[in-house]
Amino acid sequence: MQDQVLKLLSARRGHFLFESGHHGSLWLDLELLCLRPQLVQPLAAELARRLADVQAEVVCGPLVEGAFVGLMVASKLDCSFAYTERFARPSPNGLFSVGYRVPEPLRSKLAGRRVAIVNDVINAGSAVRSSLADLDACGASVVAIGCLLVLGTAAFEFAAARTIPLETIARLPSELWEPAECPLCAAGAPLQDVAGFGS
Repeated sequence: MQDQVLKLLSARRGHFLFESGHHGSLWLDLELLCLRPQLVQPLAAELARRLADVQAEVVCGPLVEGAFVGLMVASKLDCSFAYTERFARPSPNGLFSVGYRVPEPLRSKLAGRRVAIVNDVINAGSAVRSSLADLDACGASVVAIGCLLVLGTAAFEFAAARTIPLETIARLPSELWEPAECPLCAAGAPLQDVAGFGS
């Protein structure tokens, strides 16, 4: 199924700044993922199958594309659905300066519930990390993380550190660098302008 996932995403190589504040050489146009929902539905069904054993009561997806995938997975699991919204927050080192939070009317509905976070693509994990922290603040119990595609190793390292299972349909190698350590910056390569937030 990895090929099916990759066909839905337009990839570019270059020098990019990600939502997390990291630099990298691979950009995915995530806005194209759900252009044809009927192509995503079988992938969401497979992800739901892989998450079934954790017995989530709620699936939570970060807006935008992660929530679309999460809604499909919740439908397949026949469970409730929630989402987190993006907001800017200060960061002293420029990393993870974007946060995600559950809207106020949903917060009380998540207390004490078993929640699976479902995203589209995870790279540094900005959306998943922040969503998990806010779900913790809501009193939810995050029992799994699922996504269609994981880039690199940061997501697996984060999930392992939290002892939360991470299920994915596809994996691709990818490197992330803090700006001060970016070899592309050191080589004088300019950052490329891109639309959206990237992976």
